[in-house]
Amino acid sequence: MTKITSKNLEVTPLIRERIQARLDKLARHDIQLINPHVIIVQEKQLFKIEAAVGIPSHKLFAQAKHEDLYSAINAMGQKLEKQLNRLTHKPEAQRYETLKRQEETVDLNIEDEIDEEFAA
Repeated sequence: MTKITSKNLEVTPLIRERIQARLDKLARHDIQLINPHVIIVQEKQLFKIEAAVGIPSHKLFAQAKHEDLYSAINAMGQKLEKQLNRLTHKPEAQRYETLKRQEETVDLNIEDEIDEEFAA
């Protein structure tokens, strides 16, 4: 259950539904969301939305500001999704050293093929 807190704004069922739908998109990564908390603040013409979502061994935080509340919700959701994507794919990330080693093995294989062609 998502906890939604607002300041200077009434949380309507439509706003609650939109936030929940945006957080449900994070479920595609098959990671359990722990105590998601969303804070909405209306400052003059701007809506500021913050979200803190716990996941096992990490905590995600995103903040977005926009004149339109729904655009701010989408921006906040995109930031959370980007962070979650980065965390889930971090172990698969290729580092410079592994790329360098792969290039060396490819170069050696090409040289061996060239030597075989000229030897024939």
